[in-house]
Amino acid sequence: MAEGRVVPEVDRAAASRRALQRRRARAALKRDLTTRVTAPQDVLRRAVEDAESDAATLRITDFLMALPAIGAGKRDRILEELHISPVKRLGGLGVRQLAALSEWLDRRFPPHTARPGRSRLLVLAGPTAVGKGTVAAQIREQYPEIHLSVSATTRAPRPGEVDGVHYFFVDDAEFDRMIADGRLLEHATVHNKYRYGTPRGPVDDALAAGRTVLLEIDLQGARQVRAAEPSASLVFLLPPSWDELVNRLVGRGTEDAEERARRLRTARTELAAQNEFDYLVVNADVATAAREVVELSTGSSR
Repeated sequence: MAEGRVVPEVDRAAASRRALQRRRARAALKRDLTTRVTAPQDVLRRAVEDAESDAATLRITDFLMALPAIGAGKRDRILEELHISPVKRLGGLGVRQLAALSEWLDRRFPPHTARPGRSRLLVLAGPTAVGKGTVAAQIREQYPEIHLSVSATTRAPRPGEVDGVHYFFVDDAEFDRMIADGRLLEHATVHNKYRYGTPRGPVDDALAAGRTVLLEIDLQGARQVRAAEPSASLVFLLPPSWDELVNRLVGRGTEDAEERARRLRTARTELAAQNEFDYLVVNADVATAAREVVELSTGSSR
């Protein structure tokens, strides 16, 4: 009899752990939706393709509430309009309900479409801590045919950074002179603190020599380059998840808690601008992301 009582206890404990893992996974999925790391159409597709996925077990009410600018009142009106019961889960929607929800999502959150045509001027941007610098360094090492532009900045070097290789580290007076002399293709103040800019001369020289040029810059700079060089290909680097972005920011240990919180607020704004870009690349694996970025250039030979 004693042994008969042990097995159910073990089973209940295992079931409880699985349920907790499911709740955590659904919570992470909702964070990805809220921050726009994941498109709602992708979550709906996962729910349809795999009835056992975390997406499939997500309640329709939680799904809608996780979307930007959707409150309780709007959620209820949407459900009524689409004739979907609030107790439904994404994986349990009928064919007509799925079609209606998919059509509504495409209207409310138009899916990203890549711009036709490619350029030898690549602009890589994305939210803080997404790994732009790491991907750019991989491209520098593995694709020497790509000219990686070196930005000027007024911030101090981080451990391991080399002047002229990672950045040109200049003071505010020199940065002002570069602006006044027209020596910067773009420049911006990032995180309300330091200034960054792209020296124009090396970019023009590399393009004139027929090379592909990669600029690793912030959102403001990317917008300036688009205005100055409309033919440039703008690439937005996405994290695999919001939680991973937070872990990367905390893990690098270069900012205090207040600065991290501020940067994460900025990251939300930056993620909301991804549809301004021509291409989206997810940085789940650095080597893969680097290869995908390089392949977006007309000058790619691999």
